[in-house]
Amino acid sequence: MGLTLFDTGVLIGFLDRTDAHHAKARNEFEAAQARGGGLGIPALALAEALVNPSRHSAEAVRRVRAFIDALPLEVVPLDAETALIAAELRAHHGTKLRLPDSLVVATARACHASVLVTSERGWPTRKALKLQGQLIVL
Repeated sequence: MGLTLFDTGVLIGFLDRTDAHHAKARNEFEAAQARGGGLGIPALALAEALVNPSRHSAEAVRRVRAFIDALPLEVVPLDAETALIAAELRAHHGTKLRLPDSLVVATARACHASVLVTSERGWPTRKALKLQGQLIVL
């Protein structure tokens, strides 16, 4: 099995025990580890997940980074090809797919992720997004 890529909401849900998605996010991380093939997050998801800890302290950011490194989660970089795919997705899907979400889907397409896990319920279908792998919505 290839890479399982996690969207920001899933990562935040996993990290925050009080989040509504915590239990489902934890289950998906465990399922991904059992499948093998690696775990990843788009660089955008890392940035979004670090916003709230950054409001608190450098120590809070350090703890989240250490946790991500310990899983380990591969941080998939944003490059020009991924940006182009994201722009096309955003242009094609309009209000159903905001630019940050387009970047997540584009990252999954660019790295040929086997699974993309999100907490976003309003996305178009896997087929409409031209995802090669499975789309799991919490």
